[in-house]
Amino acid sequence: MFRTALRNVLAHKARLLMTTLAVMLGVAFVSGTLVFTSTLSDAYAKSSAKGFEGVDVAIRPGHTGDRSEIDPGGVPDLPRELLERLRRVPGVESATGAVSGFAALADKDGGLVGQGWSTQGGNYDTGPDGTGRDPRYDLRDGRAPQRSGEVALDARTAERTGYGVGDTVRMSVNGPVREERVVGVFDTDDGGVAAGGTLVLFDTATAQELFSQPGRYSEIVLTAAGGVGQRELERRVEEVLPEQTVATTGAELADEQARMTERSMDGMRTGLLVFAGIALFVGVFIIANTFTMLVAQRTRELALLRAVGASRRQVTRSVLVEALVVGAIAALVGLLAGIGIGAGMRSLMGSLDATVPDGPLVVAPSTVIASLVVGVGVTVVAAWLPARRAAKVPPVAAMGSVHAPATSRGLLVRNTIGALLSGAGIALVLYATGLEDGEMPMGAGAGLLVIGVFVLTPLLSRPVVGAAAPVLRAFGVSGKLARQNAVRNPRRTAATAAALMIGLTLITGMTVIAGSVQKGIDKMATEAIEADYTVSMANYLPLSPEVERALEKEEQVTALSPLRNSASRIDGDYEPLTGVDAEALDELLELDFTQGSFAGLGGERVIVDTATAEAHGWKAGSSFEVVYEDGERGELTVSGVYEGNEMIRGIMLDTATLDPHLEQVTSMQVMLKTAGGASESVKSSLEEALGDNPAILVQDKEDLSESIARMFTMMLNMLYGLLAMAVIVAVLGVVNTLAMSVFERSQEIGMLRAIGLDRRGTKRMVRLESLVISLFGGVLGIGLGVFFGWAAGELISGSLATYELVLPWGRMGVFLAMAALVGVLAALWPARRAARLDMLEAIKTE
Repeated sequence: MFRTALRNVLAHKARLLMTTLAVMLGVAFVSGTLVFTSTLSDAYAKSSAKGFEGVDVAIRPGHTGDRSEIDPGGVPDLPRELLERLRRVPGVESATGAVSGFAALADKDGGLVGQGWSTQGGNYDTGPDGTGRDPRYDLRDGRAPQRSGEVALDARTAERTGYGVGDTVRMSVNGPVREERVVGVFDTDDGGVAAGGTLVLFDTATAQELFSQPGRYSEIVLTAAGGVGQRELERRVEEVLPEQTVATTGAELADEQARMTERSMDGMRTGLLVFAGIALFVGVFIIANTFTMLVAQRTRELALLRAVGASRRQVTRSVLVEALVVGAIAALVGLLAGIGIGAGMRSLMGSLDATVPDGPLVVAPSTVIASLVVGVGVTVVAAWLPARRAAKVPPVAAMGSVHAPATSRGLLVRNTIGALLSGAGIALVLYATGLEDGEMPMGAGAGLLVIGVFVLTPLLSRPVVGAAAPVLRAFGVSGKLARQNAVRNPRRTAATAAALMIGLTLITGMTVIAGSVQKGIDKMATEAIEADYTVSMANYLPLSPEVERALEKEEQVTALSPLRNSASRIDGDYEPLTGVDAEALDELLELDFTQGSFAGLGGERVIVDTATAEAHGWKAGSSFEVVYEDGERGELTVSGVYEGNEMIRGIMLDTATLDPHLEQVTSMQVMLKTAGGASESVKSSLEEALGDNPAILVQDKEDLSESIARMFTMMLNMLYGLLAMAVIVAVLGVVNTLAMSVFERSQEIGMLRAIGLDRRGTKRMVRLESLVISLFGGVLGIGLGVFFGWAAGELISGSLATYELVLPWGRMGVFLAMAALVGVLAALWPARRAARLDMLEAIKTE
C-alpha cells in the first residue's frame, strides 16, 4: 500500500501541483517571518551587547521605595556631587556622566535626518579636568565639542548627510532652530544609530542645559578597575547611593535590552504569523478539495483494492501517505523560499532607510521544525476526511459508477449543522456588541459564523448562482452549461468559493473598520478644535516655551493657548493636569459642557471631563486638594464639566496657576487662531517665524485629516499586502478545482465537442463557470465583511463617541471586480486545456 501511495503521487503530480504550491506559500510565509524576526532580534541583541561592552555598572534615577510617598513630579536627575563621590569608590577606574534627549538634525536640503524617534542628542564627557576621553565614543575625525555652538556627529550620519568637520548644521532640540558647527565625527555602537537613527554630541554643560539641568546627569556609567567584577562593583557603589537611585550591571543592561528587543519583535512576529495562518487555513480548503476529487476519480481503483484484500485502515493510510509526501515536499520548498523571503525583507528594510545592525541571517532549529510540522501537519489534517471517505468505498463499487453523489440525508444534516453554527455565531456577535469588553465573545461569534456559512455554502450556492442565470443566458449554450456545472457538485463549489470568501471577508471588514474609525477621528478633530492651526514637535515630545513666544509675536495670531502636561496626585492617585490659557481657550476649542462653561476657568478654578468627574464624584462647585509635581499642595474648584473625547479630556487649569509648579515649562502642543483663517500663505509665514524647522509640525484641520488618512491608508495597504497571500492561495484553489473538474468531465466535454460545441464555446463555458464560482465567494465574503465591520464598530463606538459607520461602496465594488478577475485569470489554463482535448480520446475516457 505504501508503494501504491507513492505511485499515485507520481501519477497525479500535475493535479497535486496546485496543492503543493498552496502549502508551500503558507510555509514560506511562516518560515520567512521566523527567519526575518530572528535575524533582527539577533542583530539588535548583539549590537546592544556590544554597546554595553564598556559599561560595568550604570547608575540611573529610579524608585526604590513606596511610590505613595513620592512626589508626582517623578525622579530627579543625578547630581554632579554623586558623580564625584562615585569616582572615589574603591574599584572604580572611571566614572562618566551621561545626559541625553531628543535632537533633530536637518540634512542639507532641510529635511529631518534619521527615524524621528531615534534622533538623539547626548554629551561627550571630558572628565573632571576637561581634557579626558569619553570611553563611549571613539573620535574618528576632529575633536570633542568643548563649548556651546559645537557638536560632534556619529560617523553613519556624517556619511549619510555629507557633513564633515567644519560644516554648519541646522538642528532643533525642543523647538527653536539652532545652528551648530561640526568639530568632530565619532564611531559608536549605539543601537539607535545602528537602526538608522542619529546621535549628536554636545559638551556636557550645553547638553545639561538642553536635556536636563545644570550640574545634573540622566545616567552615570562606571568601569571597573582590574580584578573587580561587575557584581562586586555594584555592591560597593550601592553603599554610597542615595534614595531613588538604582545601580545595574552592564551584563544586566545588555540582557534587559535583548529582552526588550525580543518583546518588540513578538508583536511583529505574531502579526505576520496570523496572516500566514490565514493563508494556510485557506490552503486547507484546496487540499481537502483536491483529495476529495482524487478519491472520487479513483473510486473504482480503491474499490478494487478493497476487493483484493486491502482493509479500510490500509486505504486510509495510503491516502494519508500521499498527503504526507505532498506536505513534506511543500514544506521543504517553502522553508527554502522562506529563508529567501527573510533575507529579502531585511534587504528591503535597508532600501527603505530602515537600517538594521550588521549580522548573519539566522535560521534557528525551531524555524526548521515549525516549517516542517506546519506544512506536513496542515496537509495531513486536511486530507484526513477525504481519506476516511476513501476507506468507506465498498468493493461492490468497482462494478458501479465512478462518482456517487451526496445523499439528500447527508446534505440535510450538513445544512442543519450549518444553520445552528451560523445562528449561534450571529447571536454571539450581536450579544458582544452590547458589552463594554466584548472582544472575546465577538471573536468567538465571528469564528462560528464563518464556519457556519462555510458549512451552508452548498445550500447557498444554488440560489446565488441561480441569480446569475439571466446574465449567463446571454452567452447561449456555454452560459447555460456553466451554470449547471457550478451547481452540479455544490460541495465542491462551496469549498472552492470558501477560500476566496475568507480572504475577502477579512479585507472588507478591515476596510469598513478603518474607514469608519478614520471618519470618527476626523470628525472629532474638526468638531472639537476651533483653532486654525496646531503646532507640535514632529515626534510629539514637549515644545520649548520659545516657540510659544515666537508665535505670540506674529501679527496675524489673534488667540493662542499652549497645552502643558503635568503630573499631580489627587486622592492618593496620579492624575494628569493640562495647563491652558484660560482667556483664549473658548476661541480655540468647542466643547459640550454638561455643567458650567469656559467662563469660570481661571485662577484656582478648573474644568474637568465627565469621566474624571464621575470617577471622583465631582460636580460644578466641588473642591479638591492637589499635590503638584514640585510637591506643593493646593486646592482647586470645579467650575465646569465637559464631554471629553480621545483628543481633549482631563483636568484643565490656567497656565498662570500651573507654571510656577513646573520644573521645566514646556508644551505638548500650541493651538492658535489667525485673523485671516487657515491658508497656505499664513502657514508659510508661521513656519518661517519658527525658522523652517524640520522638527516642528504646523498643521491646520485639513493637515490633521490628511495625517489621519495617511496613517489608516498605510495600515490598510500593509494589511492588503499581507492578505494578498490568502487571495493568491484562493486563486490556486480555483485553478486546481477547474483543472481537475476538466479532467473528471473529459468524456462529457468530448461529447459536447462531438455534437457541435466549438473550442471557443468550450473555453467560454469553463471561464463562465470559474467566474460564477469566484463571484459567489466574493459576494459571501463582502457580505460577511460588512457585517463584521458593523459589529466591530459597535464595540469601538463605546470608546469613540464620534464613530460613524462608513460603507466604502467604491472599494467594495473594486473587491467584487477583483473576485471576477480572479475567476477569469484562474480559468485561463483549465479553459485552454478543455478546448484542446481530443474528442475521440475524451469520449473513450472512463
